[in-house]
Amino acid sequence: MTQSVDTLVILGASGDLTSRLLLPAIGQLLTDQPDRAFALVGSSSADLDDDAWKKIVRTSFATVEAKGDAVERLLDGTRYVKADATSADDLKQLLGSVDGVPALYFALPPAVTAKACQALGTFELPKGLTLALEKPFGTDRESAIALNAQLAKLVPEDQIHRVDHFLGRSSVLNILGVRFANGILEPIWDGLHIERVDVIYDETLALEGRAGYYDGAGALIDMIQSHLLQVMAVLAMEPPSTLGAPDLRDAKQLVLRATKVWGDDPVASSRRARYGAGEIEGRTLPAYADEKGVDPSRETETLAEVTLQIDTWRWKGVPFTLRSGKALGGRRREMVITFAPARQMPVGLKGTMEPAKLRLMFAPDSMELELNINGTDDPYELERTTLTADFGPGALLAYGEVLEGILDGDPSLSVRADTAVECWRIVEPVLDAWRRGRVPLEEYPAGSDGPKDWAPLG
Repeated sequence: MTQSVDTLVILGASGDLTSRLLLPAIGQLLTDQPDRAFALVGSSSADLDDDAWKKIVRTSFATVEAKGDAVERLLDGTRYVKADATSADDLKQLLGSVDGVPALYFALPPAVTAKACQALGTFELPKGLTLALEKPFGTDRESAIALNAQLAKLVPEDQIHRVDHFLGRSSVLNILGVRFANGILEPIWDGLHIERVDVIYDETLALEGRAGYYDGAGALIDMIQSHLLQVMAVLAMEPPSTLGAPDLRDAKQLVLRATKVWGDDPVASSRRARYGAGEIEGRTLPAYADEKGVDPSRETETLAEVTLQIDTWRWKGVPFTLRSGKALGGRRREMVITFAPARQMPVGLKGTMEPAKLRLMFAPDSMELELNINGTDDPYELERTTLTADFGPGALLAYGEVLEGILDGDPSLSVRADTAVECWRIVEPVLDAWRRGRVPLEEYPAGSDGPKDWAPLG
């Protein structure tokens, strides 16, 4: 641990992201690393005082049973500053009041973050300042380029953390060990031996009061454009020499640069739907269009599926399908690698002939390898078996991994400027086709597996 940040300042400190994700991650980080010390300053436009802020921090820490001297030191010293994040005067005063090298975490809507970055460009910033931004990074390719240009005027690229907390998930990091530490897998990790790859993130959760953000984004932007493309890049990248930020981020960028919609046909290669009224786990849900805060005319999808191709020697001809949806009948979070079937079966063997499949699961983190083996009773009758392994949850929450990188000045788990632009480029043909109505918006009952005519993945 070589910490480069002395004070973490959270803009949007009174919001849900801070109390639900950031503060618990800080508490867990300090519990796990008791020698770590930094100051915490919360800031927002809400009328809070230091005592009210400390109560928020303590309550969030309790959710992860944070304890120890490092936790108590931070609680004793943390304070709150009321400020408008878009006001240059407020930001200058806020940054001038902190000790040592600061990091600014924008726990704010993207549009507010963009305005805050413009305000930061009007005065001299503290030396070593680190900026941490939540996704999405821009609203399209053009705005992402503009945001990158604005950020580049403020601080160097290695002091900018575009946060995608999926990259802090142990399950994503586990891909690296499975792929590169096993001589049996990496030689067959290509289009000659792999038939298809599916990355699936289906949730039983519905809108849950997030209409303000979600109705302007939808499943494609909220999940696929950011999280699942990053997961795909880790699955498909070339072996990096090290896991340092330059090598790891270069490897992901090379994959994304070679990625495009399957067959250059966004209509045939994408599907979208939204949930209708239904029931999940005994709870009755209204149709998405009837949820509070939703504008039905936007035709926002709650289930999205896109098939992509990666035009490299390793992956030419292999479809990568990314899917994510809300209000579905079951939670399914996994990466499925389907290997090519056996080229020739000896005459006399019978039974299941399915290709081998490797499943890497998110939360809980585990791995399953599905194989065909000789039956226990009749050795000529093939049966399906599954070999399983648990990775464990990891020492830190996903946001804990992210915050550790921010505090230590290690951008390995953050999204680089050029990568953020590539992710928008990849999905823009699909977004354009959907906005033009070229891909129908289908419907599925909440609590179902999706539209009836959608073939299951993996």
